Amino acid sequence: MSVLVDKTVLMDSEGIRRALTRIAHEIVEKNKGVEDLVLVGIRTRGVPIAERIAVEIDQIEGRRPPTGVLDITLYRDDLSTLSYQPIVHPTQMPVDITGKTIILTDDVLYTGRTIRAALDALIDMGRPKVIQLAVLIDRGHRELPIRADYVGKNVPTAAREVVSVQLSDTDKAEQVVIREFQEE
Repeated sequence: MSVLVDKTVLMDSEGIRRALTRIAHEIVEKNKGVEDLVLVGIRTRGVPIAERIAVEIDQIEGRRPPTGVLDITLYRDDLSTLSYQPIVHPTQMPVDITGKTIILTDDVLYTGRTIRAALDALIDMGRPKVIQLAVLIDRGHRELPIRADYVGKNVPTAAREVVSVQLSDTDKAEQVVIREFQEE
């Protein structure tokens, strides 16, 4: 039987904070401010990441962009393999996204399939001016031609490894860990 074993701590709470602060600065700089900016977190860990970036942007610009919550469950291309009755959570969008600059946020960018599903979900809600992607970790191994505009840390990984982002908002810890499957 295989078990996941912690291998390396990539980021502690301070490292996460610094990465998100840098991403917030890059977002403001690239978009020349926060006019018509909306941060949208992909449920689960993309949501607190969006919230934290919004707080940092407020510190920089004195104005906090609205944040939304995106559930992509019904847009996944592996839905039939997940469960007979997938749990769908509400999507919460504070404003109409048509004509807005959307910053889509997630914890880990891996194959790109989650982001593809999120793009489909966003387009069903309106026609944004532009969609940009911010991720805490980019681990490579893309299966689709998707790349992040803002990356906290690029981490080359092996396919057998798992990148686990743990945030105090959703988990008991605040760190990013590489885990590896090992036989017991």
